Amino acid sequence: MIKLIQNFLKGLLVVFAVLIVIFAFNIFPFFTVSPGEAAVVTRLGKVVKVAYPGFYFKVPVIDNIHVYSTRLLTYETSDYPDESKANYRDYPVDTTTQDGQPIRIKYTVRFRIDPKKVQWIYENVGKTEAEVVEKIVKTDSRVNVRVIARSYTAQQLYTGDVRQFEEAVAKVLRESFSQKGLELDFLGVRGIDFSEDYINAVESKQIEKEKVIAEKYKAEQEEYRKQQKITRAQAEAEAQRLLQQTLTELILKKMWIEKWDGKLPQVVTDQNSVIWVKPDGGN
Repeated sequence: MIKLIQNFLKGLLVVFAVLIVIFAFNIFPFFTVSPGEAAVVTRLGKVVKVAYPGFYFKVPVIDNIHVYSTRLLTYETSDYPDESKANYRDYPVDTTTQDGQPIRIKYTVRFRIDPKKVQWIYENVGKTEAEVVEKIVKTDSRVNVRVIARSYTAQQLYTGDVRQFEEAVAKVLRESFSQKGLELDFLGVRGIDFSEDYINAVESKQIEKEKVIAEKYKAEQEEYRKQQKITRAQAEAEAQRLLQQTLTELILKKMWIEKWDGKLPQVVTDQNSVIWVKPDGGN
């Protein structure tokens, strides 16, 4: 019985200690807002002011402080969200292109809460940073990425025209965020996954295209060689023509003399085409 009473008293002391801590925390008349934060101060549920970095007084018990980070934050979609270093992580967006090809889009959004609009956010969006991300960043970015991607063909996105797609999404999000108390700092598409069938089809098409280019190059080479032969033959013909024009009787005699080996011919003809045969041993 004594032991039971002792246990009861110990439990009572623990509860009393917790109540003291809670009470002391609530009656403490001061609070601070750190750099990179903004706080909404409410009194009995009504917003009384927005506090920026500094040291402040609050009415004990009846005042509540709701702190928001105004630093840059990241929301990222990834195949492996648990491995991401972003503040808020999610899976890629599934959608289709204009011509019906299924794709998965991985992207990163960098943003921050506008310090001047934290009261509007508190009153219209939520009391925590996580609610802001869920209701604005996640919803707006995923919807717009999905819808805008459908205005591009698979070929446009596959062959590298991603920059234009990024700018289109960023433009819409920048305006949407601004209306809801956020500032868009950056949006980047990190990757777009296509179906294996589409990739194989594109690769096959590319191979065929390269074959056509190779055949065209081969044909051009053959034509080039043909033209070389024609040019060479034309050059040789022209050289013969010029040579014939420059050969005179004196030049021919000179060439004959240069090639003569000193022996008289055994058979000669005269101008009347009479053949003369030199007798053996004669001079």
